[in-house]
Amino acid sequence: MDGIDAAYLKTDGKMKVELGESITLPFNQNLRQKLTKVFSSNFDLKALERQLTEAHFDAITHLKNKMITVGDDIDLIGFHGHTILHDPNNKRTLQIGDGKLLAELIGVDVICDFRSNDVLHGGQGAPFAPLYHKALAANLEKPLTILNLGGVANITWLGDMGKILAFDTGPGNALIDDFMSFRLGKKMDFGGNLAMSGKVDKKILENFLEHPYFSMSAPKSLDRNQFELSPVLKLSDADGVATLSAFTAAAIANSFKLVPKKPKILLVTGGGRHNLAIMRELKNRLGVEVQPVENVGWNGDALEAQAFGYLAVRSLMGLSLSLPSTTGVDLPLSGGVLFRAS
Repeated sequence: MDGIDAAYLKTDGKMKVELGESITLPFNQNLRQKLTKVFSSNFDLKALERQLTEAHFDAITHLKNKMITVGDDIDLIGFHGHTILHDPNNKRTLQIGDGKLLAELIGVDVICDFRSNDVLHGGQGAPFAPLYHKALAANLEKPLTILNLGGVANITWLGDMGKILAFDTGPGNALIDDFMSFRLGKKMDFGGNLAMSGKVDKKILENFLEHPYFSMSAPKSLDRNQFELSPVLKLSDADGVATLSAFTAAAIANSFKLVPKKPKILLVTGGGRHNLAIMRELKNRLGVEVQPVENVGWNGDALEAQAFGYLAVRSLMGLSLSLPSTTGVDLPLSGGVLFRAS
């Protein structure tokens, strides 16, 4: 719930990807607070959806102003929206964001609601960036694993001959951010500095890792609020956030038992790659090279936004957005809903 990432790219929805400008527009305090209270009683979800959509319009406008060389040359917008519920086992996933309104505001065709068709057909509805990862990594040595450290952490494993496997590993930054907000009124543990000064409570960490999710086979996915903060609330600020950071890393390390072959390199994208405590724990627990995606020329702050632009083109062409090995859906499946500009 930090803000909106917007990115420009040119793509054929297959292997051709040319990257352009990108921005991050932080949520204002009013919108952020509303998003945290979305399930409270008497909440006006329609008004929030409009406010969120207008914030995306602002992000696109800011991006267009930054794009000196391409001007208004935008053919299609991939609009993911904001996830407020993810429960694929009961065939429910909900992202708020009004695609019709955004198309009207910006005057460009919009594709949104990427996940619902996958969930409706028995898929997990997440993760959804793996096919984009595959296109970006076409010329990199395999096997290779890409880790997205967002609110929830997920990996894409890429092998030879186009093999691909993807799934959520466990918590990413969400528990850490919630703890920092609850204890200190801060958005996050900036740089992992507080965690670096703390001590991991090994017993609490072991109890976290006994959650049934970690014994499930892949593909699988999580809701952001799957895990509770209560076990670490008895710890000091530093020890609490250190234990949560270790939990994120340990869950990722344990997930490597599910990949067909251990990779030599783990490329890390998402905001969590700036957290030195998580990155340190990953290096200690995995025994493989851990690098931010910038080391191979990618932009970890823009990758997710780029992915949904790429997926929007695939949706328009009727190409698959998810596979049995990425979401557990029965067959390769397209999705998304198209809203034409007036």
